[in-house]
Amino acid sequence: MICGQVAASFDNAATRLTAELYYVRDGQINSYALNFVVPVPANIGELHFSWQSLTRRPLPYTLRVDVISHPEALHPPTFSIPSTGLVPTEPQTWQVDLPCTHTVAAEVDVTIALNISTGSSSTTLHFRRRKICLKDAPRPAVRVDNAPHAPTSADIFYAGAGCAGGVIILAAVAAVACRARARKLRRARSDEQDAHAFLPDSSCKSAASYTSYRRPTSLPPVAPEERARDLQQRIAELTIQRCRVRLRSVAMEGTFGRVYRGTYADEDGREQEVLVKTVAEHASQVQVSLLLQEGCMLYGLHHERVLSVLGVSIEDQTAPFILYPWGPTWRNLKQFLLACRGVTVGGATGAPPPPLTTQHVVRMALHALDGLSYLHSQHVLHKDIAARNCVVDENLRVMIGDNALCRDLFPADYHCLGDNENRPIKWLALETLSKKQFSPASDVWALGVLLWELTTLAHQPYAEVDPFEVAAYLRDGYRLQQPANCPDELFAVMAYCWAMSPDDRPTLPQLQIFLRDFHAQLTRFV
Repeated sequence: MICGQVAASFDNAATRLTAELYYVRDGQINSYALNFVVPVPANIGELHFSWQSLTRRPLPYTLRVDVISHPEALHPPTFSIPSTGLVPTEPQTWQVDLPCTHTVAAEVDVTIALNISTGSSSTTLHFRRRKICLKDAPRPAVRVDNAPHAPTSADIFYAGAGCAGGVIILAAVAAVACRARARKLRRARSDEQDAHAFLPDSSCKSAASYTSYRRPTSLPPVAPEERARDLQQRIAELTIQRCRVRLRSVAMEGTFGRVYRGTYADEDGREQEVLVKTVAEHASQVQVSLLLQEGCMLYGLHHERVLSVLGVSIEDQTAPFILYPWGPTWRNLKQFLLACRGVTVGGATGAPPPPLTTQHVVRMALHALDGLSYLHSQHVLHKDIAARNCVVDENLRVMIGDNALCRDLFPADYHCLGDNENRPIKWLALETLSKKQFSPASDVWALGVLLWELTTLAHQPYAEVDPFEVAAYLRDGYRLQQPANCPDELFAVMAYCWAMSPDDRPTLPQLQIFLRDFHAQLTRFV
């Protein structure tokens, strides 16, 4: 048993970003954190550690690092302190250098072993890392030395989620003299913010021209008439007869949008459960067009984690129907999360679902991640990843859907900043807010917010921040706070997704490795 706390912590007042990863808290070793293999990104070459003995006397230690795999990709690691010595009674910072050779590309498994002796016994902590080395030399990592420097938010979060540095190592005395001493790191955050993003005032249309999906920006832009022809072709291929559709009950209702549960009978008379999206009679032509455009964007995509359109019914003088395959126990993910914390939505009745565990949350996040990875593999950017645009079944399996009618059904999640575009402001990446730039990295940012929604059971992100000030708020380095009962490792993943620069955010494969390893560790200790 180790008396005290062991943590990986990063705090920078300039960017107001904080991440912590505890290895020992209140004398208890966090075994799955120690066994967790944390990836170290290619642009990070150092692991920074801090330690302190709380036994009022220095304690002997030994330190070593083992390169487990692909030694040809990594120069011999070095320490900034001797490999043997004494843990000081005052806080001290030291580092481990992991220099890549840049001759081969590989993921190098590294284990740092720290043994602390208390006289009658000793404790060994193993910190496992997976250093990513590229054949081409990456950007220099931000170093901690005597020269002035300006670390980016990505460096801090990469360190928090990837390097697990800044470890405060607290040694132990004999068990009879053990006494846990709480030493919590305080997060620095300003109470007020003076920066404001001024935008001209303008009325916001209830249905905007904001498109939820698009092909990668490397492709030439599609002309409006070509886009219209493509939509007409999709509708023609999806058209089904209205007489085969039967509406049973209203699932959701907005100002002009309607979502029904119903059935669809194919040509052989076989019925299946469907969800039907449509609009009321008073809906404008713009709202009808937007429903068709957004509802058909996932047409032709087939994956178990993607809810694609089943059919479209358009008849003269009636509102169009868009059909999706549905299950009797399927629910909108945001409504499900709200029900988990006892919030009644849309007149729903019955007992709330069972409480979600961290293991459930991580598994659901992996489902959404798998669906988004498939979309990106098909060169489709979602641009509106959020709980409201996902579906969950009775086994907590999550699917990503389109965002048709979501502006009307979830109006509190969308805001107009005076440019006639009703956008999900608090889910958008900084470059999307300021420059309207979308990329796979902006979807990763939104995925981090979705993970925060899962952890908080669909609390509103940045509830205290005015939509007009979100861009300035993010630009100054502020991010969503760590939810209560959220493990440090999981929050580090979220923070990892919210790096300032798109290039510094993790890729989807990196997130999959990280979350799958974390889920495996959680499963092992259940």
